[in-house]
Amino acid sequence: MSTYQEILSYLFSQLPMYQRIGSAAYKADLDNTLAICDLLGSPQHNFKSIHVAGTNGKGSVSHFLASILQEAGFKTGLYTSPHLKDFRERIRLNGKMIPEGYVVDFVNMNKAGFDRIRPSFFEMTVGLAFDFFSKAQVDIAVLETGMGGRLDSTNVVNPELSVITNIGYDHMKFLGDTLEKIAKEKAGIIKRNVPVVIGETQEEVREVFTKKARELGAPISFADDNIRVEWDETGKYSGKKFNNKPRRGDLSTDLEIPLLGQYQVKNVRTAVQAILILNGENFDIDNHQIAKGINNVIQNTGIRGRWEVLCENPLTICDIGHNKDGIIQVVEQLNQTSHNKLHFVFGMVDDKNILDILALLPKDAVYYFCKADIPRGLDEQRLAAAGAGAGLQGKAFNSVNEAFEAAQANAEMRDLVFVGGSTFVVAEVI
Repeated sequence: MSTYQEILSYLFSQLPMYQRIGSAAYKADLDNTLAICDLLGSPQHNFKSIHVAGTNGKGSVSHFLASILQEAGFKTGLYTSPHLKDFRERIRLNGKMIPEGYVVDFVNMNKAGFDRIRPSFFEMTVGLAFDFFSKAQVDIAVLETGMGGRLDSTNVVNPELSVITNIGYDHMKFLGDTLEKIAKEKAGIIKRNVPVVIGETQEEVREVFTKKARELGAPISFADDNIRVEWDETGKYSGKKFNNKPRRGDLSTDLEIPLLGQYQVKNVRTAVQAILILNGENFDIDNHQIAKGINNVIQNTGIRGRWEVLCENPLTICDIGHNKDGIIQVVEQLNQTSHNKLHFVFGMVDDKNILDILALLPKDAVYYFCKADIPRGLDEQRLAAAGAGAGLQGKAFNSVNEAFEAAQANAEMRDLVFVGGSTFVVAEVI
């Protein structure tokens, strides 16, 4: 294989990919990842890292951390998933995507080993990221877990800091059917003597984290105990102003965040707490760099799909929130966004608890049910039927694009078009 497109075809067609096919691609152990690391000469040990897990917000927190580290002058790697438009979004160096040529050379050089190991798409991608960061000699890499923590392919590093944003009901088939069971899986990223930051205090699972941290001698802090973040509306969609007053020293500073979701308050708080703890681990990042990193997160990292305004007339917004907690946050902000009628372009994947999600959605919206162009997408006719059963009125469309175009055509000037329900639906409109 000599071209980038041939390499992508191999990756997407030959390697089982959870984002596309679901549970058939899930590997419940680290054997393949460790085999890949051995094949590559154990690159995961050649760079410092921050390891980020959680049900919601881990992608945003990872981008905030990478942006702050870049502003502080560190050569910074960033590994996230899934990608929205371009496979290379998953692996960035100082905000720039991994070069196509590097991907081609990496796969060609290691294909015989991959054919022997038979990794999943995610396992191979983690190996690619580790190899790239090692050879680039990054100062530090921010690594987002794919799912869970204990058995996630990223969980072969010994980081400077572990971060767990929150715990909610998602991927229950793999992680457990209670918050406590899910928390135990996420707590699997906590390492001996390595500080851990918990983004949100949730009484149902607080003891899971404190017990695990105590067993491993890992200093633990809860961001919402230490960081006070207040926000005020500064304009309809002009951003939020934050005032951070952490316990460590005088760090009061105003922050203008370009990510407009109100839930970003929690993610900023978590990222700031993580940086303050990192400063205790021989890093030196000042207030100005923290503020610039948060303010410039879009330019520095390319983050998209978080309460993103796609156009103003009609006002059209998308957000990748897709599990119960994410949808609750989306609906809360929709209710606070001025509009006459809501036009909701909505699709899901077929391994979510459909009825629980549908029950959360506003009944007075017009729905445009659709299926993302992946095998794992939920059939639009099934979704429309389930939606009707939940009191949601709308029609099924043959594609996301068709649904999106219909919603925009039907929306009047003061209406609101929203696109969501699945990361993969959002990926087709941005």
